[in-house]
Amino acid sequence: MIDLDDIDRALLLALVDDATQSASVLGRKLGMSQPATWRRIKRLQDSGVISGRRLDLDREKLGFGVTVFLGVKLATKGRVSLEDFERAVKAIPEVQTVEHVLGMYDYRLRVTARDIPDFERVLRRRIMTLPGVGNVEANVLLSEEKRPGPLF
Repeated sequence: MIDLDDIDRALLLALVDDATQSASVLGRKLGMSQPATWRRIKRLQDSGVISGRRLDLDREKLGFGVTVFLGVKLATKGRVSLEDFERAVKAIPEVQTVEHVLGMYDYRLRVTARDIPDFERVLRRRIMTLPGVGNVEANVLLSEEKRPGPLF
């Protein structure tokens, strides 16, 4: 864990809000020079606190208006079935995230589709045919508010 001061925290919050901001823009917001801001960003990257910058796409504007979270319980357990399932599910482009979890289900998947019939096609033809799939529960996303979470 790295020690963060108030400037580091403000810098991280600004980057979480918009990671495309330049060091000079961030520096002006924080009352710092561009080089000092850049050095702080570089230190946070080198320490692993900042592990990358991601592009946030509007799935709906790209024609993917449905997001469904799937809880997947494997019918068989064991290292081989986990690896087989993970390898196969990662090859499905509509699956945006694969999370191995504890609880009722073994995996939580975030699936995007154009509409409900498109999701049904993905579910029937791709997900239900994956190795080891047993029980599946679907939850359709109605709305989402992205929050940075507890950073400090």
